[in-house]
Amino acid sequence: MSVLAIDAGTTGVTALVVDERGSVTARGYQEFAQHFPQPGWVEHTPEEIWQATLEAVREVLRQVDASSLRAIGITNQRETVLLWDRETLGSPRRAIVWQDRRTADLCVRLRDAGHEPRVAELTGLRLDPYFSGTKLAWLAEHEPHTWALVEEGRYAIGTVDSYLIARMTRGTWHVTDVSNASRTLLFDLAAGDWSDELCGLFGVPRDALPDLVPNWGEVAVTDPRVFLDLALPICGLAGDQQSALFGQTCFEPGESKCTYGTGSFILTNTGGTVQRSDAGLLSTAAWRSPSGETTYALEGAIFVTGAAVQWLRDGLQIVGSAAETAAIAATVEDTEGVVFVPALTGLGAPDWDPLARGLIIGLTRGTTRAHVVRATLEAIAYEVRDVLETMPGAGAALRVDGGAAANDLLCQIQADQLGVDVVRPRQIETTAIGAAFLAGLGAGVWASTDDLRATWQEDRRFSPAADRARVDAGHARWRAAVERSKGWGALV
Repeated sequence: MSVLAIDAGTTGVTALVVDERGSVTARGYQEFAQHFPQPGWVEHTPEEIWQATLEAVREVLRQVDASSLRAIGITNQRETVLLWDRETLGSPRRAIVWQDRRTADLCVRLRDAGHEPRVAELTGLRLDPYFSGTKLAWLAEHEPHTWALVEEGRYAIGTVDSYLIARMTRGTWHVTDVSNASRTLLFDLAAGDWSDELCGLFGVPRDALPDLVPNWGEVAVTDPRVFLDLALPICGLAGDQQSALFGQTCFEPGESKCTYGTGSFILTNTGGTVQRSDAGLLSTAAWRSPSGETTYALEGAIFVTGAAVQWLRDGLQIVGSAAETAAIAATVEDTEGVVFVPALTGLGAPDWDPLARGLIIGLTRGTTRAHVVRATLEAIAYEVRDVLETMPGAGAALRVDGGAAANDLLCQIQADQLGVDVVRPRQIETTAIGAAFLAGLGAGVWASTDDLRATWQEDRRFSPAADRARVDAGHARWRAAVERSKGWGALV
């Protein structure tokens, strides 16, 4: 028995087939385009996400017998918002991506009007362009003709998971789960449902939003006429970071993970309690069981980490692939004072400055691409350290996953910065693994979370090895550079 996991990420879609031992038996991947219509704006074409999903799944179907598949699990980039026609499923505009910063001024207006304390109380979040609600308010303000069709009920609103389920089922289901809903600024975290008060604040018709379903158990069935001849139950659903927490089997309060993806996200399971933070961390829903019991998490969201490496490859063109970065960075012992602050879409936790911009400082005539590449890896580790230093209970070993977790040099730098062990599992694609676990739990492939925990295996453990004074001096330079990056967007 196997399950199909679909991970609809920010730069591409991954499809995995996972068997009952938790092993990946097939893999497919398809990138899709990133669109940057203005500085600070990031968009995706919904149809391209759908076609990438089909192609990634086609690739795995060439490797396995489709009759062995029992269910589908879906995980997705969170906060990105899409509109689509309920009848035709076509989208009237591109999706506005979680990285998009166009609503910075709108957030300032709402903050100046005194709304942030109440928003934070209800949602566990803050007024930032990162979250979906401000993006929808921007659409209502700037694209009134499109928004009129939302208010009339013709266009549905959703995150990527909702959109994919609509496409896979020919529009039969319009659903999402609490992990995605809790990132929209429209969800009352304590009540566990959409908030009429918040919908009113952001001007979003509640009827346009998807229905809330549990994170595992059958929630929909794919239509074979539109989804590659597959009629499979969709039995697992979660936003990417909550899915990675599940995939790392962090089922107990206090267990934490860090996912290195386009951004980096540190989550700690807080059990059935909504834990609040005054240090820039977010309170969020982790998952909801079919019985209605909700597990919560505390999260530190870093917007650009893996995306910084992608920028080195595609923007500066100083590396040919992400895999090269460890070898290039290892050719120098340190950065010789070069610091890179990858605030390419502003700063997330713990600084939260949408007007911050990327900065490379400390350049000399002796600076080479190796110094810049190493500074990029160090920046990722510094960003994670900044979050964990504000995270209650930090100090235990940290489980890591995501593409960059395969980089041994990064994992060692991270262990040195944190002063604790960094533990990498054999399966580093734990976002997709989490979706598979949820689907398998919902379909009966696994009977309990204890069965899932038994499949987790350690690959390698990295222990701190660097001189502490030197490590802290580097971090102090980093913090000085972060301060210099803040507010730059207001000057251009």
